[in-house]
Amino acid sequence: MGWLWAIIVGLVLGVIARAILPGKQDIPLWLTVVFGILGSILGNAVATWIGVNDTKGIDWIRHVLQLIGAIAVVGVGDMVWQSIRGNRNKTRRT
Repeated sequence: MGWLWAIIVGLVLGVIARAILPGKQDIPLWLTVVFGILGSILGNAVATWIGVNDTKGIDWIRHVLQLIGAIAVVGVGDMVWQSIRGNRNKTRRT
């Protein structure tokens, strides 16, 4: 059941991150989910590092850090994806 929640959270965080970032991200949905999961893991690591990963009630700070992580991973991941896709298109044309 943990993997299902990871996929759902990754999808939600990835889609929100794509909506927040300016411009259009040309990454497929499956990669958005993967980037969202990685951003969630990054946000959890930062929350643990600063000591706010488990508080009484809803862990708002941890959730915000997860979203910030997803925004960072989607932004960098989109640039990497575009450079990979651009290189593939150039090699196919020659």
